Amino acid sequence: MSSNDRPPYVESTIIMTTVRFVAPFVLTLGLFIMFHGAESAGGGFQGGVVVGTVILMLAFAFGIEAVRAWLNPTAILGLIAGGVLVFLAIGFGSVALDGAFLEYHAYEQLGIHHASGYGIELVELGIGAIVTGVIIGLFFVISAGFDPAEGEEEDLL
Repeated sequence: MSSNDRPPYVESTIIMTTVRFVAPFVLTLGLFIMFHGAESAGGGFQGGVVVGTVILMLAFAFGIEAVRAWLNPTAILGLIAGGVLVFLAIGFGSVALDGAFLEYHAYEQLGIHHASGYGIELVELGIGAIVTGVIIGLFFVISAGFDPAEGEEEDLL
């Protein structure tokens, strides 16, 4: 089915109003899960998935194409790249300070108190950014669908 054959998007006042109300709370919950991953259940992966679902909720409520036009693909790639950079910076920073990869105690020689706590939080945020970007990216790639004009899928059966 091509994009021209798809049924038109139908707005639902109930869904749109619900998403407007719920989205900030879901975003806050996702960030909470990311920040408390070092001390309780949760972490960067779980929090990143919850934060990514905020964009999915917006797409379901207001239309996939409208949200796709609103989001800049460069921003999504930047989110993923930023998460990778944070993770690698924390990991290799400890190596540069004569510690092992992701050995947070190596940062204490710089006078950073509670370096383990801060290091874990930054790594969790980096992982959360990566997961959020991947979830959003995969959603938009899958929602684009398969265009038969571009080629045939291989029949694996």
